[in-house]
Amino acid sequence: MSSGDGFVNASAFVVGPENPAAASLASMARSLGFSSVAAYAGLKPAEKQAARTPLIFFLCAAVADVKSLKPMADAIRFSPNLKLRFSPLIYFAKNPSVDSIKACIQMGFDDVIALPHRDLGERIFRQVGRPQAYYETTTYFGPDRRNGNVPRLAAEDGEFRRIEILRSPENGVDVLHDDFQFVV
Repeated sequence: MSSGDGFVNASAFVVGPENPAAASLASMARSLGFSSVAAYAGLKPAEKQAARTPLIFFLCAAVADVKSLKPMADAIRFSPNLKLRFSPLIYFAKNPSVDSIKACIQMGFDDVIALPHRDLGERIFRQVGRPQAYYETTTYFGPDRRNGNVPRLAAEDGEFRRIEILRSPENGVDVLHDDFQFVV
């Protein structure tokens, strides 16, 4: 499958205030072929959609304070529903600051996309079809966006989990490996 095939078996939730940026993200998601596109209204509607759609994307529009997205990111990243927990979580902004990018990484976002971007479909499609490592410590759950330094973060606790997943619009999320490791 290529990005040209669209995301016919995937749904998108647009996160953020009702404004032109969010409307633009929703329009972009529809043009990419997501089977459904809706405004994020909490975890319950996302859980219902996850029962109908193999893969869910959370597309976050720019906000004045990116840290205001933390409750939403935590709800997704720490959800007991694996489809949601491993869902692509992407932040979109014009000229995101270094602090905003770092905050997104700390919250477990999969990607931060600076707009305008010449091929959004291809960039979003990077979230599927290849193995991806996620790490879990007592203070972090998300993709390996810290260049393999997560074991350093776990040094206080002495343990962490490394979970390798594969996402696809056809099958959703498959866990390939789940390793519990200790740091001494």
